[in-house]
Amino acid sequence: MPKKSFRQAINEALRQEMERDPTVIVMGEDVAGGMGAPGEDDAWGGPLGVTKGLMPLFGRERVLDTPISESAFVGAAVGAATTGLRPVAELMFVDFMGVCFDQIFNQAAKFRYMFGGKATTPLVIRTMYGAGFRAASQHSQCLYNLFTHIPGLKVAVPSNAYEAKGLLTQAIRDDDPVIFFEHKAMYDDEAEVPDEPYAIAFGEANVTREGEDVTIIALGRMVNFANAAADRLAAEGISCTVVDPRTTSPLDRDTILETVEETGRAVVVDEAHPRCSMATDIAALIGQEIFDSLEAPVRMVTAPHAPVPFSPALEDMYIPGVDRIVEAVRQVHGHGRR
Repeated sequence: MPKKSFRQAINEALRQEMERDPTVIVMGEDVAGGMGAPGEDDAWGGPLGVTKGLMPLFGRERVLDTPISESAFVGAAVGAATTGLRPVAELMFVDFMGVCFDQIFNQAAKFRYMFGGKATTPLVIRTMYGAGFRAASQHSQCLYNLFTHIPGLKVAVPSNAYEAKGLLTQAIRDDDPVIFFEHKAMYDDEAEVPDEPYAIAFGEANVTREGEDVTIIALGRMVNFANAAADRLAAEGISCTVVDPRTTSPLDRDTILETVEETGRAVVVDEAHPRCSMATDIAALIGQEIFDSLEAPVRMVTAPHAPVPFSPALEDMYIPGVDRIVEAVRQVHGHGRR
């Protein structure tokens, strides 16, 4: 199976779905480009080159450059989705959601409910998130928890290139609005990705490894850190299960609870801030549903409740890393050991 980067996997999913379904369109800032300018009649493909090459294949009627107005083009995408198209809109950085949040949570998310199930909104909003790219606090936040809170939205957070292609394919085919989170520090990460199209169902977590002592639940880029931590801990004789929920809405509660019930210990790793986050939500779920099965308190490994710093040294400390995950697992493993 060929190895492909996270960037290539997303581009391939977009291309294959546009080939399969003529109602799929792509829109956003600088996704097409080259309009009347000398040189190649194609744009870089967004700030990190993800959509490069799509416009020459599908033309400017299906790959649309938009004004620098998120409220305008996200609103247009919502309208297009209700009238027969399947738009994939690129919200360049999730931090810009404040400009177009009304169109998402007050309109797209509510149409199916408000119209008694008769209206569908097959919209995908691709967006970048996460720290580690030296992009400062206005371009580095981890905000999937805010969208997860809203009924009517589906939220996907892929952890590698294979997951990215399958989840994006499913998102484009889904009849509900999907917010698709891509960690900007992962675009060059490679994994084995099939050439043919495939979809990964929403609401089905992936258990990346199985162990007997501690369950680690991690999201997005943190899944890779959790796997690295599990490798290190295995050398110490601590066996870990690692769970990647893949989607935060819907959330695979059953897999999370079953794996924690088997080990009796849980560590939740989430790059978002600790207040009202997915880490707190999952920790509360475990505590409420299977408290009697726990051998130790649930521990969370998160970013601090502070803006993402621009200083490289501080930013590296800000991100929940392998060392912190290892230490959290050691603590729960040693707590109440019989």
